[in-house]
Amino acid sequence: MEFPKFLLGDNTDYPTAIFIVHTEYPRFIINLENDEVEWLEDFTPEDQKELDMEAENLIEQATAFYDREVSRYED
Repeated sequence: MEFPKFLLGDNTDYPTAIFIVHTEYPRFIINLENDEVEWLEDFTPEDQKELDMEAENLIEQATAFYDREVSRYED
């Protein structure tokens, strides 16, 4: 099964939270309510260096995805 790069999620146990799931490596979930990121991968020290450089870009992409999705509901 093929998944989109980002998925939008919510949960009634967290009524004010909005989650973005990044389904490609490195997989993560970001809670846009508080910008908390949970990485779903185990990283080696070498991977960690690359992740540190790429994380900001990935989070910006996730936020842009959310903004795009919300704008589609508003139209």
